[in-house]
Amino acid sequence: MVAAVWSLYRIDMDKAADKNRGNGKLFPPITPYDQQMLDVGDGHLVYVEQSGNPDGMPVVVFHGGPGGGSSPAMRRFFDPKMYRIILFDQRGCGRSRPHAVVRDNTTWHLINDIELIREVLNIKRWIVFGGSWGATLALVYAQTHPQRAAYLALRGIFLARQSELDWFYGGGAGHFFPELWERFSRIIPKEEHGDFIKAYNKRLFSKDKTEQEMYAKAWAGWENALASIDNPGNHIDSPAQYALAFAKLENHYFSNRAFLSEDQQILKNMSKISHIPGTIIQGRHDMICPPTSAWNLHKRWPSSDLRMVHKAGHALSESGIAEALLRLMEKLKRQRDTLGL
Repeated sequence: MVAAVWSLYRIDMDKAADKNRGNGKLFPPITPYDQQMLDVGDGHLVYVEQSGNPDGMPVVVFHGGPGGGSSPAMRRFFDPKMYRIILFDQRGCGRSRPHAVVRDNTTWHLINDIELIREVLNIKRWIVFGGSWGATLALVYAQTHPQRAAYLALRGIFLARQSELDWFYGGGAGHFFPELWERFSRIIPKEEHGDFIKAYNKRLFSKDKTEQEMYAKAWAGWENALASIDNPGNHIDSPAQYALAFAKLENHYFSNRAFLSEDQQILKNMSKISHIPGTIIQGRHDMICPPTSAWNLHKRWPSSDLRMVHKAGHALSESGIAEALLRLMEKLKRQRDTLGL
């Protein structure tokens, strides 16, 4: 799951950054020193960029969604003098091509893409930084390649369990935002209300482009309206191109249970990465990824530190979340030798 619509997210994040800079918090905007379209196979080209210090501590950022794409604001959590900052857009979204395509687009394709990026950039180990679906992907990546993750910096935990999908797409979160839930659900016939993911899938992948866009905007609008604790309940619209990639990819992954072999796979495999240090930053009032998942993860992960942020929801742009992440990255930059980077 993702923090907010990309264009709106970028604006909100930049406003938060500018507000906090005076207190020595987020870093000023920077531009990449390297950008490339990496051919990962299967007809997919993945956008990859590097910014900051080419000789700095490598940190790779996993964006949310699936389908959310990366934002320039994500670079601003890292001291550019100390970090080598790697951002990429996962298959089918952001600047990656082809756009909004779910063919050959699974969790395991993404894991392979990440390893290819690491090899092409000649990085032995790196810090993995991800939130929401990015945290899901970070955990699966670390469990698959535990020797490559030096530290996991995670936010807004989503473990791709059926209970989490039921919460968000089965009416749980709708009890807190009934007017927005009605807007999301009323465009689906009542006889299909037992499975909104399936109902939306049928329409998002129809042959009617107008129908695809309408349901994509409704899907994206429901999630993004609940991302920030500061939103009083207003619907958040998004550009059709963004909504199509976000909704189609997210629905594709959720329809297939994130392509994991079992519902509790991530938690059951935590023994594989019990030695890897990490920090979990979780909004206390996160309506998209409720704190119970962060708590469950923390209990299975002895090397983790859980930081519950009060008066905060899901969005990366919220001041409490942003401040906690920045403090963490400032702390880690002084531990280069300890982390072996």
